[in-house]
Amino acid sequence: MKRLAVLFAVFIAVTLKSQTAEQIQPPERSDSAVAGFLAEQQTVVTSNNTIKLLKSGKEKFDDLFLAIKQAKHHVHLEYFNFRNDSIARALFMLLAEKAAQGVKVRALFDAFGNMSNNRPLQKEHLKKIRESGIEIQVFDPIKFPFLNHIFHRDHRKIVVIDGETAYIGGINIADYYIKGLPKIGEWRDMHIRVEGSAVDYFQEIFLTMWNRTTKQNIGGISCYPTHNSIDSGTRIAVVDRVPHKMPKLLRQTYLKAIASAQKNIQIVNPYFIPPRSIRKELQKAIKRGVRVEIMISEKSDVKFTPDGVFHVAGKLMKKGADIYVYHTGFHHSKTMTVDSLFCTVGSANLDSRSLYFDYETNAFIFDRKITEKIIQIFETDKLKSTLLTPAQWKKRSKWRRFVGAVADWIHVFL
Repeated sequence: MKRLAVLFAVFIAVTLKSQTAEQIQPPERSDSAVAGFLAEQQTVVTSNNTIKLLKSGKEKFDDLFLAIKQAKHHVHLEYFNFRNDSIARALFMLLAEKAAQGVKVRALFDAFGNMSNNRPLQKEHLKKIRESGIEIQVFDPIKFPFLNHIFHRDHRKIVVIDGETAYIGGINIADYYIKGLPKIGEWRDMHIRVEGSAVDYFQEIFLTMWNRTTKQNIGGISCYPTHNSIDSGTRIAVVDRVPHKMPKLLRQTYLKAIASAQKNIQIVNPYFIPPRSIRKELQKAIKRGVRVEIMISEKSDVKFTPDGVFHVAGKLMKKGADIYVYHTGFHHSKTMTVDSLFCTVGSANLDSRSLYFDYETNAFIFDRKITEKIIQIFETDKLKSTLLTPAQWKKRSKWRRFVGAVADWIHVFL
């Protein structure tokens, strides 16, 4: 009996010591956890990059036009749509000038994206563009029966210049990113310019879509120049969503980022109707003491979207999330910051269309300075927003709540 008592005491002591060691061991930082996850998924985190945050449509177009003017070999553009307005005409005029100088200009746009805007490129526009020396192609033209083509759309917004500079974010080619819209007001959005090894991955994404669409075989060293090494460069992972090939990676990276958060999460997203898995992960984060702040827009370009967004936001508010309703126009930005350590900027909306169906690309940026800039924008935009409260939520009519529930259910088809 004495021997058993001694053995039991030793077992208890070892167990307590082990538990104490586990308690002392700090949890893995969220940025390290997400970078490690991406490495496991064979997604490279490059480190010799520089990033410029483009905080508005004007900043993006000013910067992009200047970079195109300096192009020497090629300009590659992949957009959900080019709206046939003044900014698009100015862009194609500049691209025609570069084509006349011998620069290869390749532009790709989504057929459904083109149809979905109120000033689409028509056949006569495409004819003139091609006559100016620009190669422009339509991704997955809409054909009978239409249902075969409506689901997996190319929602990316990518430009690659000379294989050295890339642009990515949420901004298509349209005047309203600068001028706004009468019924909506200011149209807010964000883009980034990237230089460094990460550009190779944006180039690969474009060329894969281009070669698939055109049956060409564009590539080679001219598209992938050697990048200068940069001491203490910005770490970036290019997370791409490709239906049937990499359909889960983007959603899983969002889930890992939320699950790894220890202090705070800030999200801005225009169509915030995330799938159940992300909603559950946000609720878990709130339960473990993470401050979750989400900014949604009072207005939208899709009629029933605000009701669907309010439906989801209201539920998360009841769980403890801080929901800010942006009133100064439409916030079309697609950003998330975690623990002030890292962030993501890209084309993906936090809804089922982006995370289960469309082609999307996001940059996950492991850099405190860039993350802090996005946080500062969020904090400034709080001044243009109101905090959603239970009292305000109760003021919503039963009809609006019903419409919100229905919009949540059907949003995948919008």
